[in-house]
Amino acid sequence: MKIFERLIYSILNSKFKKFLVLFITLLAFVGSIMMLPSKLVLAKMLPGKSANTYSIYVDTPTGSSVEQTRRVTQCIDGILQKEKEVVNIETYLGMGSPLDYAGLVKGSGFKRSENVAEIVVNLTDKHKRDEKSFMMVHRLRPVIQKNCENLVKGTNIKMIEQPAGPPTLASIVVELYGSNAQKVRKIAKQIAGILKQTKGLVDVDIMQDEIYKKFELKVDKEKVIRSGISIKQVNQILYLAFEGMNVAIKNSENAPEQIPLFLVLSKKTKELSSFSKDALKDKLSSLKLMNKKGMMTPVIELVNIKEVDSEPTIMSKDLRKMVNITAETDLVSQVYPLLKARAKMKEFFSKNYDVKSTHLFNLQLKDKKTGEIYDLNWDGEMKVTMDTFRDLGAAFIAALVLIFLLMVIYYKSFAISGIILLGSFLSIIGVIVGHWVMDVFTVDTFFLTATSLIGFIALMGISSRNSLLLIDFAVSLIEKGMPKRKAIAVATATRAKPIFLTAAAIILASTLLARDPIFGGLGVALIFGTISAVIVSLIFVPVLMDNTKAIKDTK
Repeated sequence: MKIFERLIYSILNSKFKKFLVLFITLLAFVGSIMMLPSKLVLAKMLPGKSANTYSIYVDTPTGSSVEQTRRVTQCIDGILQKEKEVVNIETYLGMGSPLDYAGLVKGSGFKRSENVAEIVVNLTDKHKRDEKSFMMVHRLRPVIQKNCENLVKGTNIKMIEQPAGPPTLASIVVELYGSNAQKVRKIAKQIAGILKQTKGLVDVDIMQDEIYKKFELKVDKEKVIRSGISIKQVNQILYLAFEGMNVAIKNSENAPEQIPLFLVLSKKTKELSSFSKDALKDKLSSLKLMNKKGMMTPVIELVNIKEVDSEPTIMSKDLRKMVNITAETDLVSQVYPLLKARAKMKEFFSKNYDVKSTHLFNLQLKDKKTGEIYDLNWDGEMKVTMDTFRDLGAAFIAALVLIFLLMVIYYKSFAISGIILLGSFLSIIGVIVGHWVMDVFTVDTFFLTATSLIGFIALMGISSRNSLLLIDFAVSLIEKGMPKRKAIAVATATRAKPIFLTAAAIILASTLLARDPIFGGLGVALIFGTISAVIVSLIFVPVLMDNTKAIKDTK
């Protein structure tokens, strides 16, 4: 420690060395902060989590038959069966899978139509395979979408991973509000187009029904009455011909209730030869009903066929009509693609709309011709990320203020309190640099996460303690008659040992956290932040102590 004491003393006695310490510290601080806007260190709510399962959502165009949906799912199943890490596959046609953590807020329980399906993929244990689940999803997504989406035009296939943090509808959600349904539909397609062109965004989807042509069968009541057939008979034969229905019941001593017998016609019998009015007429002509007199009447004579547009589902939130446009991120943070997409949207819509920024990243579009207003709000995991970082930032500022006030009360000096505060804050150098180092030496992107900020806030107390040890001991030595610079050097060298031991304990304990996929950011922040805090406390803080007049030399 004598060598370290002489080193500190030589720095304090040299203006150039003191300036060099201050300059290097400032340079390190600025350089570490610039790693964030330069994207050397990327921020994200939580990193990807390797799981033993993931899901695939299949959405064929609204109005598609279950057979068309089945073709797409069979294509996906064929690709998945070639993967050696896939244990089994569960396919749910026309419905969502049983609710899991990912599907809790994604509307799985409300899926009840022939154009939707969910595939649950179960993998070997994550501890026994080399490839992580999110890396497998990243690899298979383009293969599945390229080979299977074209089977039914307009199909959307989404790969859904188990979320590492709070479950959200999607990584990025754009809520579009407006009263003009046609304009909202047009703007939603334009927004989806911009998101698809944004690098890092995948699985872009518009959560609204497509408008498609369909045939409406309306019973001619007058003809039904004249033919001596009831309307109930007509309805029943139509259900039987196209869907199927309960035709009888069966009693069993092993069943507490009557068992319905459901009759379904063969696949070939149910299908139309083509989607046309003539094909439907041929089908209805083959269906005949017997009246009370025993005469057979073709169903085609009892109904009128009309081609109409489908009526899409109307979605609303807070009593306002809206449409959701969703997108997932592919091994990247949500924030950076959002900023790019938002800039493109402002430029694109400024041609026909007056674009105004509202709360945070939200936009408001005002039609230059009609004056209609459309609100574009951002939601999803991106909003959770921004809210979390905002709240943690507020907690960090609160911690700084409280530490400063406590030190002012204790030392009755703003200067000394400022030294302690500055020394604590500079531990951010190690936090950011540590994440950059980990990103260089790991295969996956190592993000600055919410847990990283928690670790940084925790470091405030450790860093403050180091500075307190030095200042208190140095002041006590000065009061005993030791020269100021000598006292600072002796205090620094003497307190270096307990500071090093405390730091070693924190670093060794944090190595266990650094390997965790979720709390790895916390571990890295504590390890590298502690190293930075020790260096700042033992070299930078003594220089500030020497330069402050609040610590007076007795001689």
